[in-house]
Amino acid sequence: MRHDPTIRLSRRTLLRAAAALPWAAPLAAPALRRALAADGARIALIHLNDFHSKHEGVADGGATCREGLPCAGTSPRLAGAIREARAAAFAEGRAPFLLDAGDQFMGSLFYTHHRGLAEAAVQRAVGTMAMALGNHEFDNGPETLARYAAAVPFPLLSANLDARAEPLLRDRITASTILESNGARIGVIGLTTTETATSSSPGPTLVFTDPIEAAARAADGLRRQGIGTVVVLSHLGLPADRRLAAEVPGIDAIVGGHSHLLLANGLPGAVGPYPTVIGGRDRDVRITQVACHGRYLGRLDLDLAGDGRVAADAGTVRPIGPEVAPDAEVQAVVAEYAKPLGELRLRPVGLAEASFPNETCRDGECALGNLVAEAALARSPGAEIAIVNGGGLRAGLPAGTLTYGDVLAVLPFGNTLATLTIRGGALRAALENGLSRLPGPAGRFPHLAGLRVTFDPAAPPGQRLREARTADGPLDPDRAYRVVTINFMRGGGDGYAVLRNEALEAYDDGPALEEVVADYLQARGRVAPVLDGRIGRG
Repeated sequence: MRHDPTIRLSRRTLLRAAAALPWAAPLAAPALRRALAADGARIALIHLNDFHSKHEGVADGGATCREGLPCAGTSPRLAGAIREARAAAFAEGRAPFLLDAGDQFMGSLFYTHHRGLAEAAVQRAVGTMAMALGNHEFDNGPETLARYAAAVPFPLLSANLDARAEPLLRDRITASTILESNGARIGVIGLTTTETATSSSPGPTLVFTDPIEAAARAADGLRRQGIGTVVVLSHLGLPADRRLAAEVPGIDAIVGGHSHLLLANGLPGAVGPYPTVIGGRDRDVRITQVACHGRYLGRLDLDLAGDGRVAADAGTVRPIGPEVAPDAEVQAVVAEYAKPLGELRLRPVGLAEASFPNETCRDGECALGNLVAEAALARSPGAEIAIVNGGGLRAGLPAGTLTYGDVLAVLPFGNTLATLTIRGGALRAALENGLSRLPGPAGRFPHLAGLRVTFDPAAPPGQRLREARTADGPLDPDRAYRVVTINFMRGGGDGYAVLRNEALEAYDDGPALEEVVADYLQARGRVAPVLDGRIGRG
């Protein structure tokens, strides 16, 4: 079948003309519908990404939901929307596939306490069919991931993960799978960001390989098995997905994640259309991504020709708000897993005069980063400087009474304080690493106490730090400074290898960071967001 983008565009125009209701049938032309159905299958990709254990939803700024305040998401509502999307697809003669682009783990007390089993229970209840492994699935090592893998009935996918040297995972992870629904068959490939090796804690036995090469091999393998339609579940981020679409032949659609971006038509905050179409080497590739935290659910409808190629597409992104009816079964599942969390998370620890959002903590100074860094410094007698990573701040703090549960939502990793002595020159190198991914957001972005810096995000990586000053003056490259950070960064995580390799002395077994921050809030009683220019662009 000859690839003709002009024909595809005219069909897409027809397809999108009728999407008036959340899951309304998008095919507006009955004659076109009949012709396409005669040629091949009609499918619906129902998808989500980066849920991050937000079973009870999120408020503005990523904070834990509070009764009486606006709240997006929640597992019961998301499950209700999935149920409605699946029913609508069946009613339209479509084969529904429920797909997940990864990062179910990490982000609330549900994960901190249950280590993935709450997520597995919800996924079983909603009927997830396949999931790509995200970087956060590796946050607590192979043991936790293996326990989760044993609890889910669907394949966990990562074509660029070499797990042959890890006995706990080598038989539980696969590159691709073939799914069947309502008589339709598709091939699904999973990809995991290579940053997982340094941004998470996968252990020494797992190797993350080039995702472009891995995707090409997996797509070719599926084609050789007679699969005409190939979907990639990509936990690489939108820029990498664009490259993947342009360079790897044989891919029809990419369900993306990792960058927490919204592709949607007519919704606030969207960074591109749904789907975003990229001209590939042998066909157009449709890319989707629906932000994070279960605040949206995507449905991409594809009409397939006889050879499996996409002849027409349409889709919609549904916000998951209070108007979505919750699913009773999932509501009961969440309530059961919430029982042991209640007393712990309700303990009050302080009062916030205003909210501390986390939305800007990966590319600039944020009040939440300042608060956590100041708490770490205050807990470390003899330390002069504190440095923590923006990626470790997984939620915001709401205004009003703060609870231990709020703190755990911000800091769910269980990191401990680590102190070290390091020369000023090596510390500058660590700061350069923290600034190296700008202008885009990155988990390695540094938040500081006891140090003020200015940087130029337009300068080449490694040359961005313009000035760094302590209360005593400019950072002296030859002087030894006492620094407090977290064990993850001290061990080289997020690219901070210099903190591991250049430490003159170090102690990695300090108190848990969430306890440090909770104690700091309790001691102060009342806190207000502070932005004082300690991290400035110049």
